[in-house]
Amino acid sequence: MSIRFRDIAAAVGIAGLLACPAANAAGINWASVPGKDVVLFYPGQSSWEWALTPTDMSGADDFRKGKDCAACHIGEEKDMGPQIVTGQPRTFKTGVKPSIEPTPIPGKPGVIAAVVKVANDGTNLYVHLDFNEGAQPNSNQDPANATKVTVMFNDGKVPEANRGGCFAACHDDLTAMPSAGGATRTMYLPKTHAKLTRQGAGDVLVAPDQLAALKASGYQLEYWQAMLNPGQPPRATAEMVFDKREVVNSAVVAAEATGSGGAWSVTIHRPLNAGAPFSAIVPGATYYLAFAIHSGHTARRFHYVSFERTMVLNSGAADLVAVKQ
Repeated sequence: MSIRFRDIAAAVGIAGLLACPAANAAGINWASVPGKDVVLFYPGQSSWEWALTPTDMSGADDFRKGKDCAACHIGEEKDMGPQIVTGQPRTFKTGVKPSIEPTPIPGKPGVIAAVVKVANDGTNLYVHLDFNEGAQPNSNQDPANATKVTVMFNDGKVPEANRGGCFAACHDDLTAMPSAGGATRTMYLPKTHAKLTRQGAGDVLVAPDQLAALKASGYQLEYWQAMLNPGQPPRATAEMVFDKREVVNSAVVAAEATGSGGAWSVTIHRPLNAGAPFSAIVPGATYYLAFAIHSGHTARRFHYVSFERTMVLNSGAADLVAVKQ
């Protein structure tokens, strides 16, 4: 565990993180799998369009020139989340920017620190997270689920997500975002919509033949989620983000979890070869993962998110190596 991660853990009251018992999915020995410290931060109403607008986001020009979100911001999450979650203006070296959280939840922590591990058994990919969500006020937004853990998986065919993680699917006109105008709208990928503006892309899609070509090219994000309640078995769903977010085959993804006192140990897994429309996970390819956690019965944008991490199967150069057990 790095010194920085220990500092974050202490700051949000999660000293018991590593004492949380690990879920043993198909006999994976998680104690033998190297972990990666990943800090998930509260993003407020930040959207893809917001991130591309220099007057709103100080790094927009650098991003447009080719620098990825992770290159600048990994390591800053512990400062960003606590500042955003309060609803106060944000202070930068270049000056003060307006708040991006108009309806803060009193007492909500700004970050959740997690240890992420990945492994495979030759048949399935397993993604394992240990974290403690801290003292979470009950938002009453999602009474059915106390906590939700999500993995956004991309096989590299969504360039926006390669560079910006799940922000590529988060737009200014989604439900509860600034330009929603009361509409109910799910996550979507930029190229599937006809015209992307600072306010999002609305509901007008590109032509059917263009949509078909995008789909055939693999332009989609997989969305794996475990829904958690203390003392109950987790429920899992498998969804896809394309022109909207929708369930494709929940049976493909499974989850195991143990939790007590806000400390969770969660494993989400799916077959390496799950069949269409899921991507095949094979040695030699690089994949991109981003993580989200909803805590305190929150829904939609009221979550914690990570920046993208790379992953390879068995061996290779990446943030996460899914070792074979």
